[in-house]
Amino acid sequence: MSPRSDQPRRRSFTAKYKLDTLTEFEAASPAERGVLLRREGLYSSHLSEWRKARDSGALAGLTPPATRSGTTSAQDKENAKLTARAERAERELAKTRAALEIVGKAALRSFPWVRFGHLNVQHAVPV
Repeated sequence: MSPRSDQPRRRSFTAKYKLDTLTEFEAASPAERGVLLRREGLYSSHLSEWRKARDSGALAGLTPPATRSGTTSAQDKENAKLTARAERAERELAKTRAALEIVGKAALRSFPWVRFGHLNVQHAVPV
């Protein structure tokens, strides 16, 4: 829970909602306009700003903004992270296998009676 979760959140409106509301507002009679503003919980300043944006062409594109080149999605970042983790694990596995091979060869040279994990009891204790 964030420390500011008890505070109200600022509303955001989609371009489609703004255009639909403006169209409905402009088609309504003066008495119905107040009803519309109260029903939607809006102020007349909202509509003034939206009207200016519409007239300047800012509300024309209803498609979401294109992502900038060079940015990656969350899924791409996660894939890169997991790939790096897998490569790191492969390198560690190779090191471990090499170390076990060296230790195994050293054990065979130092203790010739040890073969394939079995202990030859006859030669284990010198007589």
